[in-house]
Amino acid sequence: MPATLPFNLRSFLIRLILITFGTLIGAFAVVVFLAPFDIAPAGVSGVAVIMNIKLGTPIGLIVLLGNIPIQYFAYRMLGGWQTIAWTVYVLLLYAVSVDLLKPIFPVDGVSDDILLNAIFGGIIGGVGSGLVYRAGANFGGTSTLAQVFQRMYGLPLSSTYLYTNLLTVGLAGVVLGWQGALYATIALALEGAASDYVLEGPSVIRTAVIITDYPREVADGILYQMKRGVTSWQATGMFTGQTRTILYVTVARFQIGTLRTIVAAIDPGAFIVIGQGHVAFGEGFKPVAPRVALEDTTQH
Repeated sequence: MPATLPFNLRSFLIRLILITFGTLIGAFAVVVFLAPFDIAPAGVSGVAVIMNIKLGTPIGLIVLLGNIPIQYFAYRMLGGWQTIAWTVYVLLLYAVSVDLLKPIFPVDGVSDDILLNAIFGGIIGGVGSGLVYRAGANFGGTSTLAQVFQRMYGLPLSSTYLYTNLLTVGLAGVVLGWQGALYATIALALEGAASDYVLEGPSVIRTAVIITDYPREVADGILYQMKRGVTSWQATGMFTGQTRTILYVTVARFQIGTLRTIVAAIDPGAFIVIGQGHVAFGEGFKPVAPRVALEDTTQH
């Protein structure tokens, strides 16, 4: 069992700021853009919005009540309070923020265009979620259930999110009407994209696999003209039975044209596969060590 990382006040404060800011942004998105137009967000928050529209119950209160059994379940299955402490903080802050912000902003939202509200609600909510996820927490509800099911049954997080979100959208369609459910689907898609962008950053690097008869010459061209490291290994073609050298290199997105020019000039018959990546850490890219090392909440 790995040792628990020592307490770091600076890391703790940065994590607290990220989680607090992200939670407030998420609450703002629901209150200003989604709830006024009957657009139910994902998970327990979506159920809370539906109940608020139909019964007038406070959104924050329902979020808290709905999460009590879920967090207790997570407490039992994931290993104690350390695994859910930040999530409990997010839930409390989110619940209070939603109910406090609601009287401040116009009941009818800031725009009459429901599509604009779905778009901005999804994007802004995704930014908030991404900040919270980046700091190692989540908004509870179905996010917590997904972690539990992954631990217990090995279910992928993405699959659990998809199924629970579909249930929420279906419930919203039955109760509030299918037009709102369709707009909720748009908001969910944009929220996921924005959250991934904040969490992982833009896709700014490319990886290239090059199969060539002139590996030394191609590698030298990349090394000396592009100043990028190259890795090679031997592989056998299953159709021809011939052994050839495969080169692997990571480059910036704007360097793809230069890479192709170098390879084509040396070996026009080379085979190149370009892959997409989010970020690279190491020499020539970002430093491996983060500027601020956040505590690992998975260790206990």
